[in-house]
Amino acid sequence: MSGDPSTSNATSGSARYTHGHHASVLRSHQQRTAENSAAYLLPHLSAGMSLLDVGCGPGTVTADLAELVAPGAVVGLDAALEVGGMVAGVPFEAADVFALPHGDQVFDVVHAHQVLQHVADPVAALQEMGRVCRSGGLVAARDGDYGAMTWFPNVPELHRWLELYRRVARANGGEPDAGRRLGAWARAAGYDEVRVSASAWCFASPQDRRWWAETWAQRVSTSALGDRAVELGLADRAELMELAGGWLRWADEPDGWFAVLHGEVLCRPG
Repeated sequence: MSGDPSTSNATSGSARYTHGHHASVLRSHQQRTAENSAAYLLPHLSAGMSLLDVGCGPGTVTADLAELVAPGAVVGLDAALEVGGMVAGVPFEAADVFALPHGDQVFDVVHAHQVLQHVADPVAALQEMGRVCRSGGLVAARDGDYGAMTWFPNVPELHRWLELYRRVARANGGEPDAGRRLGAWARAAGYDEVRVSASAWCFASPQDRRWWAETWAQRVSTSALGDRAVELGLADRAELMELAGGWLRWADEPDGWFAVLHGEVLCRPG
């Protein structure tokens, strides 16, 4: 997928989820909170708002958002859920962003974190999110931008990891450099009022470096990412293990530093 708002490589709007649901992926997602993953949205929330969290994953961000808008109604939604249920008192539904199981103009806020980079038609996804959002409400999205990731010191395996990830993600129908495109996608989706911003995760302390590196070492060598790279003929198992080793060597660097840039967009449906 080119990532241009006017193009898509899948007419269904679907794409293959690059990360998969390996334990290492879930462990990473469970570290996300509203504070570290949705700070741009928090000043716009107030008690009593209704909120839909699209692509909610394990629900840690959803639960935080529910506390902030209580007693407002909050629903978490994820295509990977096999059945619905409750997490921290929040109902969770199985559905995808292209067919939200709600009527028009139901929610005050519709939020998606790290979702649009994994779909083949992010413009259509934003339009569907806007459909279920009340006029004057808020559609919010935040996505990483892999092409803008940077680190120190120079570890050759990390450069190869990044190249490999971006190739696999695009082969799966997504756009790994989504962060920089969110504003363009939102305007292409028909939103007149679009506010674009950016923020970053930074991993620099010994504990943070070790956690981030171990997560990616496992993801590149044992998760769906590695399996797909082998399937596509982009790497073999030996190389994947070398990339995992590079991550662990980076974690041992006393001056190690890694920054993940995110794009953010706030849109108000008319």
